[in-house]
Amino acid sequence: MKTLLLVDGSSYLYRAFHALPDLRNHNNEPTGAIHGVLNMLRRLHKDYRADYSACVFDAKGKTFRDELYPDYKAHRPPMPPDLAVQIEPLHACIRAMGWPMLIVDDVEADDVIGTLAKQAAAAGMRCIISTGDKDIAQLVNAQVTLVNTMSNEVLDEANVQVKFGVPPDRMLDYLMLVGDTSDNVPGVQKVGPKTAVKWLTQYGSLENLIAHAGEIKGAVGDNLRHALAWFDTSRQLITIKCDVDLPVKITDLAPQPQDTGRLIQLYEQLDMKSSLRELRQQMIENQSGSTVADETPGNAMSDRSTPAALDCPVMYQMILTESELDEWLARLDTAPLVSVDSETTSLNPMQAKLVGISFCIESHHAAYVPLMHNYAGVPQQLALETVLHKLKPWLEDEAKPKLGQNLKYDKHVFANHGIQLNGITHDTLLQSYVLESHRPHNMDSLALRHLDVKTISYDDVTGKGVNRIGFDEVALDIATQYAAEDADITLRLHQTLYPGIQKEERLNYIYREIEMPVLDVLFEIERNGVLLDYKLLQKQSHELGEKLQTLEQQAHMLAGQPFNLNSPKQIQEILFTQLKLPVIKKTPTGVPSTDEDVLQQLALDYPLPKLLLDYRGLAKLKSTYTDKLPLMMDRNTGRVHTNYAQAVAVTGRLASSDPNLQNIPVRTSEGRRIREAFIAPPGHKIVSADYSQIELRIMAHISQDEGLLKAFAAGEDIHRATAAEILGIPLDQVDQEQRRYAKVINFGLIYGMSEFGLASQLGIERSAARAYMERYFARYPGVDTYMRQTREKARQSGYVETVLGRRLWLPEINNANGNRRQGAERAAINAPMQGTAADIIKLAMIAVRNWLHQAQLRSKLIMQVHDELVLEVPDDEVALVKDTLPACMGNVLQLDVPLLIEVGVGDNWEQAH
Repeated sequence: MKTLLLVDGSSYLYRAFHALPDLRNHNNEPTGAIHGVLNMLRRLHKDYRADYSACVFDAKGKTFRDELYPDYKAHRPPMPPDLAVQIEPLHACIRAMGWPMLIVDDVEADDVIGTLAKQAAAAGMRCIISTGDKDIAQLVNAQVTLVNTMSNEVLDEANVQVKFGVPPDRMLDYLMLVGDTSDNVPGVQKVGPKTAVKWLTQYGSLENLIAHAGEIKGAVGDNLRHALAWFDTSRQLITIKCDVDLPVKITDLAPQPQDTGRLIQLYEQLDMKSSLRELRQQMIENQSGSTVADETPGNAMSDRSTPAALDCPVMYQMILTESELDEWLARLDTAPLVSVDSETTSLNPMQAKLVGISFCIESHHAAYVPLMHNYAGVPQQLALETVLHKLKPWLEDEAKPKLGQNLKYDKHVFANHGIQLNGITHDTLLQSYVLESHRPHNMDSLALRHLDVKTISYDDVTGKGVNRIGFDEVALDIATQYAAEDADITLRLHQTLYPGIQKEERLNYIYREIEMPVLDVLFEIERNGVLLDYKLLQKQSHELGEKLQTLEQQAHMLAGQPFNLNSPKQIQEILFTQLKLPVIKKTPTGVPSTDEDVLQQLALDYPLPKLLLDYRGLAKLKSTYTDKLPLMMDRNTGRVHTNYAQAVAVTGRLASSDPNLQNIPVRTSEGRRIREAFIAPPGHKIVSADYSQIELRIMAHISQDEGLLKAFAAGEDIHRATAAEILGIPLDQVDQEQRRYAKVINFGLIYGMSEFGLASQLGIERSAARAYMERYFARYPGVDTYMRQTREKARQSGYVETVLGRRLWLPEINNANGNRRQGAERAAINAPMQGTAADIIKLAMIAVRNWLHQAQLRSKLIMQVHDELVLEVPDDEVALVKDTLPACMGNVLQLDVPLLIEVGVGDNWEQAH
């Protein structure tokens, strides 16, 4: 029996676009959907051999269904621009691969597929339809089967029954009852799959159900009877047409010869490196007479993405003898750049120990030195002490350039073994971050995005969940492939990414003069840690526990009954059923919401919501800080050693974790008390140096607004000055409430706050907020101009820049979804200020660290939080440090307004801050 293979190209196009990462070629053109669809086509021809085949896409424009029902698919947003630009090159690739392709006007791809499937059945053929669309299940019969390559699902007659609860010949009835939300076709209100299956099982068909509609009781019966008049239209909308007048016959759909030259051109344009290498390898094998797979469509590209598919074979060596290690040491010693990676026992950099080390000197050639693998039958490995003794001189040599992916972690690991990793020259994590801060920077994502290679994942070698093993239990041959590949891929990523940085002078400055030096500074800060008074935290935790008990008792009294203050369901019952408080908003499930915004609004008029907010705030302090911080303290040092991630925040800001020092609340007395537990050791002080109003100063510099520049140059209180300007009163007549309003306006507008947001913040009418904003922009026209021009530049280029040239990408800036687009516009306004502030604080970290080293001081950096540097300073150095920090930090970047640094000293962080 001959086979016809039909592909619902439109179905897979959207799924691939949303499922794959944002892949792009060297021209920054999106290619993710193309990768996804072509991979699916390749897999299909591997799994399903067919005599005839076609890839079917929807035509542009309206179809007969739109004429029948104007709201058909009306809820769908326009095709995203990043998807639309991929269609033409995708079609070109499909044709060049030899796939027959069909696009028929006035109907959908489903109708073309249905017509061909019916013709195939009439001709006694087997038909396989590859789709992700459940509507097509109505076509399934003894000769027609559906396959979904993305989910590995196969739907024959039996599996349709299992999946939907009805046989294929009842799928149309089923869909008419439940509706088709993807196409905006209503079903019977409140009827879901369970009810539909129940009715069709009981009555056998929709026709018979309609005949007995009067028997269905309750609201659902009323809904069914109301829908009767709609069924004729919905049937026409949902039924797949199987009588389309097609321009071809099935026999015209035989595979076509592959256009190799055109494919090469397309793959080069799209940066499809693996596909290109495989195609060229096929050409070489064909010319040499080697046996190769037949070149029916899809076989032009191999499914492999492991090293075997690369343009040259990989050589990954396992080092088990001293002579092999010595040979590699000689090569490392003379190499211009070495990619190095460590395999360890833990993700905690302060505690991780080495399991093995890998190196790569040239792409596709790497080695792995297993050190501490431990499982039954493990081969003899070199002694850890022997290897580290031999490697230490090279690892610590500043003159031996080294490359890695997140080398700050590896630097900690080697430090745990008494080795100072020096000579760190490049880091692919930071290269990716500088080039594309908005995208993922893990190695697996980078390899797929830039090398078109699917790497061996950690889960692949260690398993998942309860079955996961430690890396030290991984078999040596598997560990070698994984670890050596990491070093190899890192080198190849560097060769791909770094040229893009080099050709942009400003990006090169960000990478070489900020991000790479900050890596070393952060290593020192993390290593130093901050001393913790855990006994004080335990005392605070006990006190918070008592306060929480008191609040709980008060809440029970206000409610008139006991209830669980941590249960949203019980809170909802108390507030809205028992106490009859007004419902502010509802959850997606339709019940009254008890989230923080709701409680804050209710707290203006009712005591219980206010008390619940207080309870939640204290409970979070207790669970997140006073209870948890002592558990995170390193018992060997008595300190907490946070991790600072450089490549997380798109603005360039650092992200602190384990513990997160940036989120310790400072607006309440209880929150500020937590800072008291961050202490100086005996004979030392905590010194805090904080940039004052740095983002407002950057706004003045970027916008060049004369009023802001003048106020900062004169050293005026900027909030008081703003209040005087927009209210038209003398500076000395501004009261505290007016200053508060101005402060909210100043900070709100640099975050792109709307008049609605400003009204909410100030608790005033929107008309009053609008008047404030109008007066603000009238007094500071440079700010208004900056905002308008920035939004426009962002729309044109897709990114904004800091003063120093860091690029802050805004993927949603041209999104058709209004909320997403407006969010991106607000980010466009604020990102240059946040990003410039991030650049400044990083430059300050470098400058302060360098000064401390050059002056041979014992003072050391221990924290960086927001716009603040925190140092631990011996008593005899406090005066010098306090006097020097303002100039050291204030001169890292010259703006058109002065940078003001406020310095405080104390026995703990709260006193110094």
